[in-house]
Amino acid sequence: MDIVIEHDRRPIKMWTDGVEVEESAMGQLRNVAGLDIVWPHVAVMPDVHWGIGATVGSVIPTRRAIIPAAVGVDIGCGMIAARTTLDANAVGAQRMREVIEDRIPVGGPGVRGSWSEERFRNVRHDPEEHAWADLDERWDAIVRKHSMLEGAAAGQLGTLGSGNHFIELCVEEGDPASRLWVMLHSGSRGPGNRIGRYFIEKAKEERLRLHPALGDPDLAWLSEGVPVFDDYVEAVEWAQDFARVSRELMLARVIGGLHYVAQVGEGGPLAFATTVMANCHHNYVRRERHFGEDVWVTRKGAVSARAGEFGIIPGSMGARSFIVRGLGNPESFETCSHGAGRRMSRGQAKREIPLARHIEATAGVECRKDAGVLDESPDAYKDIDAVMAAQRDLVEPVHVLKQFVCVKG
Repeated sequence: MDIVIEHDRRPIKMWTDGVEVEESAMGQLRNVAGLDIVWPHVAVMPDVHWGIGATVGSVIPTRRAIIPAAVGVDIGCGMIAARTTLDANAVGAQRMREVIEDRIPVGGPGVRGSWSEERFRNVRHDPEEHAWADLDERWDAIVRKHSMLEGAAAGQLGTLGSGNHFIELCVEEGDPASRLWVMLHSGSRGPGNRIGRYFIEKAKEERLRLHPALGDPDLAWLSEGVPVFDDYVEAVEWAQDFARVSRELMLARVIGGLHYVAQVGEGGPLAFATTVMANCHHNYVRRERHFGEDVWVTRKGAVSARAGEFGIIPGSMGARSFIVRGLGNPESFETCSHGAGRRMSRGQAKREIPLARHIEATAGVECRKDAGVLDESPDAYKDIDAVMAAQRDLVEPVHVLKQFVCVKG
């Protein structure tokens, strides 16, 4: 761990030994560390990189306030992973990719990638409708107070989205039984995006009213005691629940697809069991107690890693991923990285990564191999092994996975 201390700023504690950190990200971190509401320090994970609003791969504890732009607009974005007893060799990669894409809406925004998409008109999605019933009343209460948030919500529950969201089938390195794993990455979709953008603007309005000298408007915060603060906490907790449930629903649909393929495959029906290993957010805020004080902990591209807690750290489309056990390091606010972390912006990756290089880097993976996913190509990300080495005092790897199917929006 390296510690950066500058005049009039909180310390910045960084787990970045052996990985690159661009100056634009350091500039963002210095700005955050200069805020009076931040206490006692900022923690930086090895997948750190510049982000919209705040630095991805950072942990920002705040006293009696939350920075909505630090939480971001993909509220509750995170991962779920499950291990099955099914032999991965019994599942055809191309066939399974087709089944997943037939069962789960992918892409977006808007109607595309939702249950309103034409190809899903006749598909039953009773589990999604049942799960929405538990969220509906809370959503209505939020929209009654903030009508600008109204829009498509129910139709996006249990859908993947686009960008870096994915569904993968994997096997564990060194597993002689070749047991199949399912891992997926998604968040709160359209409603979470609207919540994030709306309250970011509300925070900026508060900044102009109460803190006009604040430099970066994206670091505007909402303070406890102000009614809009309570409304934001209500909305953000709803979005985090939406994201968690959405991942559970998609996992169930993938498992259902596996059962379907296993039942109709050659050699007769195959039975298998499933164990969910983790379902964890990595863009979220939660009230926690650290160093003897209650603070709001914002993890922007970072995962809770309390002692004994399981988490998920994916690599990229062609790299290894890790199921980890937290070590409960207090200096990191019991946190670890959420992935490898970008080393290229999306625009840079699309300009600089040749399609032939992407095809080579994803050899052996059934996935999209077109120019539309160059921004998600392995070369756009940091070396996951270096990232893991830099945080060996935060987590311990329990399972090392390699994907053979990757579905992206």
